[in-house]
Amino acid sequence: MNRRLIALVLAALLPAGLLLGGCTMIPKYERPAPPVPDAWADGTPPKAEPAAAPAPAETPAAAADLRWQDFFTDARLRSLIDLALANNRDLRVATLNIEKARALYRIQRAELNPTVGVQALGDRYRIPEKMGENGVAKTASVYSVEVGLASWELDLFGRIRSLNARSLEQYLATEEARRAAQTALVAAVAGSYLNLAADDENLRLARVTLQAQQSSYELIRETRDAGLASDLDLRQSQSQVEAARVNVAAYTGAVAVDRNALHLLVGSPVGPDLLPDRFGTVTDPRGVSTGLPSDVLLRRPDILAAEHQLRAANANIGAARAAFFPRISLTASFGTQGPELSDLFGAGTRIWSFAPQIVAPLFASGSLFANLKVSKVDRDIAIAQYEKAIQVAFAEVSDALTLRTTLVAQREAQEALVLALDETLRLSDARYQGGIDGYLGVLVAQQALYAAQKGEVNVRLAEQANLVTLYKVLGGGV
Repeated sequence: MNRRLIALVLAALLPAGLLLGGCTMIPKYERPAPPVPDAWADGTPPKAEPAAAPAPAETPAAAADLRWQDFFTDARLRSLIDLALANNRDLRVATLNIEKARALYRIQRAELNPTVGVQALGDRYRIPEKMGENGVAKTASVYSVEVGLASWELDLFGRIRSLNARSLEQYLATEEARRAAQTALVAAVAGSYLNLAADDENLRLARVTLQAQQSSYELIRETRDAGLASDLDLRQSQSQVEAARVNVAAYTGAVAVDRNALHLLVGSPVGPDLLPDRFGTVTDPRGVSTGLPSDVLLRRPDILAAEHQLRAANANIGAARAAFFPRISLTASFGTQGPELSDLFGAGTRIWSFAPQIVAPLFASGSLFANLKVSKVDRDIAIAQYEKAIQVAFAEVSDALTLRTTLVAQREAQEALVLALDETLRLSDARYQGGIDGYLGVLVAQQALYAAQKGEVNVRLAEQANLVTLYKVLGGGV
């Protein structure tokens, strides 16, 4: 084979590779229809008479366009979230996984282009007497320098491009997984911050109650010593003091545990200047309602990641199909060779080689068909996982939107209950001081008021946590 023949072969193969290399056997991708209703139902029962037509509302913002700064307005909480985004180890691992996926994609993409390298070889060996001329042993040397084209596959049927498309989609899925982890981290920091604020509030209530109970106990003891109160009243008051001490100790421990959880999420120690000083730091997001179209979920990071995995599985079918067709690869080199180093690059030392290879499957015991079947089943699995991700997301958003209305009503009722019980305690104490009733009425009123105050804190926490959950399940932007 001479150089003219090499040129003819390359002239025939390379244009074919350029023309067909852009083609693949990947099935046409069609996004599955979301297996959920078009919008979230508000759960309101139908009215007997139709209501007047509402005024046109503004188009709600997409969930991914709602930044966490729009939800969390407390300056301390914002600082903690910034620290967590910089220091949290789980998020750092997710970011490193992106770098890994990007590198793997580049490795796969590199197979589309030929690899050219240089090789220098020195070989010195002895020829024994029986193998040498005239029965004389001798030492021979061969030195060469070659520039070559390593085995480069002409991607005529799109096998490599299909694998490249799969790697790209897997990389994009990893990027969406990082966004999902970042959204989850923001929500976790906010939730931990709210739990700490709620337990701080409960600890404050317990301390105020202990102080009030201690004052009542001292007053009753003085009146008992003066013969105006009974031992029963004194012991009932003492029981309230001890119960208040139990609550103070319990919430002191809860606050310490909440702080440790916050330190872990943030990834670094949290100073006192960043701890919550008030309760209620999450605002109600604008444009999020039960009438929001459910297709906004398609921009949620975990759903986007599932769709990229579906696209990757679809691209893998193209690679499995291309395996049925011949694979053509080229190996070539050009260089110089001589018996001594000084002879290299001189006249009469040029060498070359050209080794095209065609490998076509003839009999593979059904493995190629089985591999194609596996790739199709993988795609069906990815479709089911994608649809399940949408269904889970729809249910999460439905629950959060439903609870939002009921929690507001519950908080308002709980606040009214606290006011009523506070007045009940005032009246009961006045009747006891006037000698009309015993201390039992005051004791019951105190217990009921404290329980209602703790319930109010818990309802407010649930309301705030619901808004955090709403941010998370809508895939709020970062």
